[in-house]
Amino acid sequence: MPKEARPGTGEQAKQPALTRLRQAILGGEMAPAQRLVENELAEQFGVTRAGIRAALIALASEGLVERIRNRGSRVRVVSVEEAVAITECRMVLEGLCAAEAAVAASEEELTELADLGTAMSKAVADGEPMTYSRLNHELHGRIGEISGQQVAVELLERLNAQLVRHRFQLALRPGRPQQSLSEHLAMIEAIRARDPQAAEAAVRTHLAGVIDALRA
Repeated sequence: MPKEARPGTGEQAKQPALTRLRQAILGGEMAPAQRLVENELAEQFGVTRAGIRAALIALASEGLVERIRNRGSRVRVVSVEEAVAITECRMVLEGLCAAEAAVAASEEELTELADLGTAMSKAVADGEPMTYSRLNHELHGRIGEISGQQVAVELLERLNAQLVRHRFQLALRPGRPQQSLSEHLAMIEAIRARDPQAAEAAVRTHLAGVIDALRA
């Protein structure tokens, strides 16, 4: 991008840099511990260095970037122990969302969840782990949206963003999609049965399985 076309300083400069950099980290384009050099990123994304610096500060507050004194920034490494702790927090928030969704869902939304379950089953049967992973993420997000628990949804977005690398790794682990599919289908069925207690219990069972897989 020509220099004169680049946004200026402040919020105007930060937003395009923040969007591009966050997408690159969440999409797996940047590996954990990878150094984030402001000049290189500004050139790569066609934004100003000031915008990159502001974006790195914002991403550090989201837990995606680590800023090291006198050494610059890098993609934050989330250990297995921290991933487990984050997943334990997800248990509470996603359990709440599932229970609320079981009460709040419209008939159309219940059908949408059933269709997602069918698509997930097909992805497993076809041996497409990354498709399954995408649908898995979509299902969890959709349950949050249906629940109407906006505070929980926003907290979960921040927590899940920190787990992206572990999510990719679990998706590619042999046998993992098959193991988790039945857990997701149980979540869907409990919500479709409009049983809040069963929906919350199904989420907790599923995420306990995720914790076991992380520790394996």
